[in-house]
Amino acid sequence: MIDKFSTKKDVDFQKGETILIDKNIRQTSFSVVKQFRYLIKKKYNYDKLKVGHAGTLDPLATGLLIICTGKATKTIDVIQNDNKEYIAEVMLGATTPSLDAETEINEKFKIDHISEELIKRSLIKFTGEIEQIPPIYSAIRVDGVRSYHNARKGKNIEPKSRKVIIHEIELLDIEMPIVKLRIFCGKGTYIRSLARDIGKHLNSGAYLRNLRRIKIGKYNVENSLTIPEFENKLNLL
Repeated sequence: MIDKFSTKKDVDFQKGETILIDKNIRQTSFSVVKQFRYLIKKKYNYDKLKVGHAGTLDPLATGLLIICTGKATKTIDVIQNDNKEYIAEVMLGATTPSLDAETEINEKFKIDHISEELIKRSLIKFTGEIEQIPPIYSAIRVDGVRSYHNARKGKNIEPKSRKVIIHEIELLDIEMPIVKLRIFCGKGTYIRSLARDIGKHLNSGAYLRNLRRIKIGKYNVENSLTIPEFENKLNLL
């Protein structure tokens, strides 16, 4: 595994390596994979290199993205099934079609009735196994079509509800209308959907203002590299 502490020289990307990346805002997970493939192929003169990522992050989300190369790509499914941990900022009193800041606010709601105690009581309702409807702006397939394709064409076809597990929700801070949360959850959980549902439970609206993934299973963003850091380390390997 290559992280910020790695110093080994016997790196073999074709045989298989796992790299921890701290993804920047507005990068897509696909663009990170593409850039990594380019950097590695350029350094080692590979004709081909298998590269994949374990767990997509939305363009507006930052944090831990795990890149696997070569035979290490066989571990992607295992990693994706691990629990994940996020730091989320939820904006109360408004909603957006994408459930995050990618699209403009489409409706506003009152928040004067919302207290810290009410927020704490509401969060308890979202702990454990819950039913969740994925965002329409997501890669979930609806009748064989990616949901975001329908959404961008103006077709408001809601994906089917499914069960997800929220192991823990910790209230970190409140600076109304922004609520900061730490969320420890199982695979397939959409934090954007969680933000929407918390808003509804508070008799208001809400969308995801910021999201940072800090853990996937045993892997921690504290050990990750930004793309420029990885490029510098690659030159030392």
